[in-house]
Amino acid sequence: MSDTLNSLLSKGEQALQDGDTLVALLQFEMAHAIKALPGVKSKLAYCLAKERRQYQQAMALCREALSAEPNNPDHYYQLSRIYLVAGQKRQAIKSLRKGLRFKRHQAIIDELNRLGARKGAVFASLPREHFLNRGAGILLTKINLR
Repeated sequence: MSDTLNSLLSKGEQALQDGDTLVALLQFEMAHAIKALPGVKSKLAYCLAKERRQYQQAMALCREALSAEPNNPDHYYQLSRIYLVAGQKRQAIKSLRKGLRFKRHQAIIDELNRLGARKGAVFASLPREHFLNRGAGILLTKINLR
């Protein structure tokens, strides 16, 4: 890779770690114009979702990265972040769990811990949203049996 591309990628990575997604977006856009690498696509996709709220375009771009490298857990992590920004928590958790199947990825583990895990339904044969599951879950939690 060229020095320019490496410089853009390192600046983008640093900005992303610092939480400055606008700077990261600019760096990854320039890097993507030089060479469309899957890693750049997934990070660019997250920045697009975060800064420009272009969720559909971001998801499509991240899925392109996933199709190029389906065993890379970082792409699943970025896709989950896009889902979270778009308000789709359930899809985000699915994506995180799918990424964790390929390799232990600390960022995925941290994100899953941050989001929290729900306890199973009291009555597994009923949907989670059913009033019996909800009521029994609340009751059992209040009396510390769950």
